Amino acid sequence: MGSTDWDKELAKIDRQLESMSDQTLLPAPPGQSPAEAAKRVEERRTTSTLGVLARVVLAIALGIGMLFWPYSARCGIGLFAYLGAAAMVIVAGVWTSVWTWRHRSANAHVLSLLLIFWGIVLAAQEVLPRVGYARPDAAHPAIWMCE
Repeated sequence: MGSTDWDKELAKIDRQLESMSDQTLLPAPPGQSPAEAAKRVEERRTTSTLGVLARVVLAIALGIGMLFWPYSARCGIGLFAYLGAAAMVIVAGVWTSVWTWRHRSANAHVLSLLLIFWGIVLAAQEVLPRVGYARPDAAHPAIWMCE
């Protein structure tokens, strides 16, 4: 095998790339003026910010609303409805995390990941005593169906 020094070869490639402009490396689509490109980028930025904010606010409202669950979640239909709502908190967190990731909104992405964690906590609080992993108590008995 040849005695190629890959560090030197890669450094040479890096120097070549650094000497080129961004327009040379990533040319604009044909037929689009720089003003049109700037307008499109600004439009996407403002639209995505509003969309991200709306999605995150809706998902967080759902997560906070779970603290005020009005029905009994001890057993039976009430328990399954609560678990379904907790699953929707997780789905809303995933939905917002995908959206925030695509639109590079770091703070909103952290909030959406916390929302996923919150949904998991809500579900685990009800499921774990019933599967024998956590200690059952009066609010979280070890039964699934009411008698």
